Amino acid sequence: MNTHLDHRNPLVFDTHELGRRPGAMQRLSRTIEAPKDFGIQGVIEVPAGAPVELDLRLESVMEGVLVTGTARASAKGECVRCLEPLDLEVDADFQEMFSYPDADDRGRVKAEPGDDAEDDEDRLFIEDGLFDLEPVLRDAVVLALPMQPVCQEDCEGLCSECGVRLSDQPGHHHDAVDIRWAALQGLAGTIQDGEKDEMSGAEAQAGVDEKQEK
Repeated sequence: MNTHLDHRNPLVFDTHELGRRPGAMQRLSRTIEAPKDFGIQGVIEVPAGAPVELDLRLESVMEGVLVTGTARASAKGECVRCLEPLDLEVDADFQEMFSYPDADDRGRVKAEPGDDAEDDEDRLFIEDGLFDLEPVLRDAVVLALPMQPVCQEDCEGLCSECGVRLSDQPGHHHDAVDIRWAALQGLAGTIQDGEKDEMSGAEAQAGVDEKQEK
């Protein structure tokens, strides 16, 4: 397999020091800049360029290198209840096997590498001693982030009537009016207005009659 990984990429790691010696182990710490679209787009994510702290343990096994690690970063998003911006500290744990391209899932050297194409689709490989951690890291961060982030667990959201943030105004409420009573009140008002008009008309007519009698 021809390598296409760039060793200068901060998410590409070198395994040459392990030397394909089963049992060999290496610990690494590295701070990288978050790539673009690092999280759940439109909901919450680690801003591009923000620092991401990585603590890794690389263990050599028969079939490849087992990578165990933790990523720490600060994500930004919006509360789904009150729409206020929020910050969230993220700790994402992950573990992934990066296989040697010439070894099967039991660590045995393949007679003809690449024969089991279907079995290789879901496996990640070491290429010329290098592996790319980015796809594993993306999956781990997405799984560690809440699908519906809130600014606080007891956030009450927004008032459905006026949109005010309820946590800022304890006891906020609007007098509820049953629409059926509202309709009757409107009808009563119309009747009262009609009666007033009739009374005004009657009074005016009475005044006219009184003048005529005089």
